[in-house]
Amino acid sequence: MMNFLLGTVAGALIACIATIAAARHPEVQTRLGLRPPASTALTPAAMTRAEVPCRPQAGTAPPKVGDPEMLLSKRRFWNVAP
Repeated sequence: MMNFLLGTVAGALIACIATIAAARHPEVQTRLGLRPPASTALTPAAMTRAEVPCRPQAGTAPPKVGDPEMLLSKRRFWNVAP
């Protein structure tokens, strides 16, 4: 009797996890009616990204070795392409 009870609980947990994992996929959400079909869904317009110059401007001297600006430069962090 205990094996039946433990098997039932384990089966229910597996079924719940499988259902939740399946419901996270867009195709399954469409079939379940949670999301409208792709043909009628409005897609957002593509965002245009402004070009950011990656090279330093002409006329600026390269930073010295050991300069704190080498590690903590704001330009270095914001020019990294995603």
